[in-house]
Amino acid sequence: MADSFLSIQHVNKSFGDVTVVQDFNLDVAPGEFVSFLGPSGCGKTTVLRMVAGFEEPSAGKIMIGGKDVTRLKPNQRNIGMVFQAYALFPNLTVAQNIAFGLRVAGASRADQDKRVAEMLEIIKLPQFGERYPYQLSGGQQQRVALARALAPKPKLLLLDEPLSALDAKVRVSLREEIRAIQKNLGITTIFVTHDQEEALSISDRIAVMYGGKAEQVGTPFEIYNRPATKFVANFVGTLNVLEGTVSDAAAGKVRINAEEIAMKGRLNGSKTGDTMSLALRPEAISLGRRPGNDARLSGEIADVHFLGSVIRVRVGVGSGVVSLDTFNSPATPPPSVGEKTEISFSSKDLLVLH
Repeated sequence: MADSFLSIQHVNKSFGDVTVVQDFNLDVAPGEFVSFLGPSGCGKTTVLRMVAGFEEPSAGKIMIGGKDVTRLKPNQRNIGMVFQAYALFPNLTVAQNIAFGLRVAGASRADQDKRVAEMLEIIKLPQFGERYPYQLSGGQQQRVALARALAPKPKLLLLDEPLSALDAKVRVSLREEIRAIQKNLGITTIFVTHDQEEALSISDRIAVMYGGKAEQVGTPFEIYNRPATKFVANFVGTLNVLEGTVSDAAAGKVRINAEEIAMKGRLNGSKTGDTMSLALRPEAISLGRRPGNDARLSGEIADVHFLGSVIRVRVGVGSGVVSLDTFNSPATPPPSVGEKTEISFSSKDLLVLH
């Protein structure tokens, strides 16, 4: 990416004989919000720490603003960082915590006071400047940690699972606030999380990581709807996996149970008789026949869970089970367990897993 602000080029990291990051590449545009998403131990925090300067790559290069920072110390990179633990100074007030980086940089008292007032407004805590961290809730403390990171006007903001210590409701509201602040300031941001909903809801792009590698980099829409690998398809969102057999490679047909489904040129070189894993999102499936759905499978209702506006239905299809969601209708009672049924979907919505 020619206009990238952050460029991570062929970065590797090993600790002794253990390789934790393998040939990681990513270009991030100015003002872009990119999330590193993956399970524990996938290398996402290690990449972030290398960008921050807390770890040095075993190989590769990191560029920020066109400058090679691979061997520079953290305080030479003009970055702001927010950690999972709030890491506020307990003996300093909120205002003093926010001003800390400015004071270290030698800013005048007047400039410190002005910037602290601006940051308190941005994080919506204008009356909390004289309070101490112990007098704040977890969400408020994390807002202060964000303000402290942003106060010196860094060019790059790094967020290492900043919401994981908060309860679910606070997480949702605070992630929206973080995104709004990031957009308002136009700061290039990297956000590390293991929460797929978090990444999907606030990111411009997502790098899905597994085993120290970037499995796929793309927009939330691309990651969810067009997963590049079996891991991405399973990790992001709920997925139904159906096992099929290529019944007619020339015609592009696959048999699932007793039903033959046309895959329309998506067999990727498979031969007649080959088995393949096919994925289908729950929202792509309808209970019963529906106009526009060219594929149908017979089954039996295995489970029904009433969730208010949505009813989650699990249908036994052959030796497997398919999950789907249907909207609650007061005039139509949900199906009964053991009832014979049919599910339908568009063959275009089937994903071939590799």
